Amino acid sequence: MIKLVIADDDPLVRQVLAVLLGAEPGMTVAGVAGDGLEAVYQARLHRPDVVLMDVRMPGHDGVAATRTITGWPAPRPRVLVLTTFDQDEVVDRAIRAGADGFLLKRAAPAEIVAAVRTVARGDGLLAPTVTRRLMGILAARPASVEHGLTEREAEVLTALADGRSNAEIAAAMKVSVETVKTHIKGILTKLGVRDRTQAVVWAYRSGFIRR
Repeated sequence: MIKLVIADDDPLVRQVLAVLLGAEPGMTVAGVAGDGLEAVYQARLHRPDVVLMDVRMPGHDGVAATRTITGWPAPRPRVLVLTTFDQDEVVDRAIRAGADGFLLKRAAPAEIVAAVRTVARGDGLLAPTVTRRLMGILAARPASVEHGLTEREAEVLTALADGRSNAEIAAAMKVSVETVKTHIKGILTKLGVRDRTQAVVWAYRSGFIRR
């Protein structure tokens, strides 16, 4: 059972998401929040698997709440950011806060459900539209492409940038999922990033991935 907390300052959005996800087999909504402080409180109280986090909320916003939650020791709730991309700066801050996934609010219901399941099982998620936007944002801030990755690690990072799960990468490379996880750990260490989402962002920003 995937336990959820939904944080959004719009009561209607909270209600729609709660109804949608609460009716989904294998999911339950443990709590809702209208701002970042309440989101942190609900996450601490219920210890959900996933927090759906609005970025722009009054007071303690979603970025600050995300930073707090992702800073907790493992196992911690995963954070799926819901955003409208009103401001590029907000997107960049959310990335640096350590969010595990990004999804546009206008995504179809099936996409939202799939995103929750993806993030809950430990995979990162960048919706295609989000990836394209990030490429535009980060292109203006190039970084060194030197990385020290092995050939296999580079292959895994490319697959991560394509949005593939650990299982999909393992099948394509004809290795075990544990081997893929080992490669990912090596990637995170060598790039000095905290999770797979930030690794993908690094790949686009540095020019490692060019599309």
